[in-house]
Amino acid sequence: MAINWYPGHMAKTRRQITENLKLVDAVIEIRDARIVKSSANPDIEKICKDKPRIVLLNKFDLSDPVVTNAWIKKLEKKNVRVILTNSLLGKGLNQIKPTLDELFKEKKERLKNKGVMDLTIRVMVVGIPNVGKSSFINKMAKNKIAKVGDRPGVTRNNQWIKTKVGIEMLDTPGVLWPKFEDEETALNLAFTGAIKDEIMDIEELAYKLVEKLTQYYPERLKERYKLTELSEDPLENLDMIGKKRGMVISGGNIDYNRLAVMLLDEFRGGKLGGISMDR
Repeated sequence: MAINWYPGHMAKTRRQITENLKLVDAVIEIRDARIVKSSANPDIEKICKDKPRIVLLNKFDLSDPVVTNAWIKKLEKKNVRVILTNSLLGKGLNQIKPTLDELFKEKKERLKNKGVMDLTIRVMVVGIPNVGKSSFINKMAKNKIAKVGDRPGVTRNNQWIKTKVGIEMLDTPGVLWPKFEDEETALNLAFTGAIKDEIMDIEELAYKLVEKLTQYYPERLKERYKLTELSEDPLENLDMIGKKRGMVISGGNIDYNRLAVMLLDEFRGGKLGGISMDR
């Protein structure tokens, strides 16, 4: 399944991130906790490598905690500061300021010795589309400065946002990269909504989702859709789910488009429980 989505504004965003790095002290990178590897933009990794960086694993309560903890250990071995967050509910955000203070402890001490008592830390907020950046910024700023949407590509322009905790944030639009390294990465991005559904064959995407869930979380599928058993054939599992949900149309056929929309919505909304697609 060939998937690619790199509209012109993303190339512009990449240039803006590079140009604006000199304006900030640190970078806050937001990833989706369900797809820790797939939601890590390799371009951001290269561009921001010389800046102190905090990685937020957002939507952590939609992920598999065992898998997420394994990712945290792996990232921390690379000296990456990791914080689990749910930016929509504000969970974990109280750890941002102490972590930044620790990163800039020596700098603050130097400035304090020079008589500068209040240091405003300027950070750039980066991440792929639909990962929760706008919700994060709104919670940190305690108002609705950034636009929030459940679709990728809502934030388009850079904007500075002040907070009451001594942090200024430069918001940036969500950005992907021109060529995905493998199909699994592309599919994971599509499953979680980082790629617009409008450019996808969502029926095939739902097939691929059921195929992966059958492999990793068969009991969740059976429990959610009241199936007594699963087939090795994902299409048969799709048919069984469609029948259980009453999506049979004339001639006994399944309304696959309606079924695909339902499956993707329920997966993205956490209705199947905590699930991690990147191992």
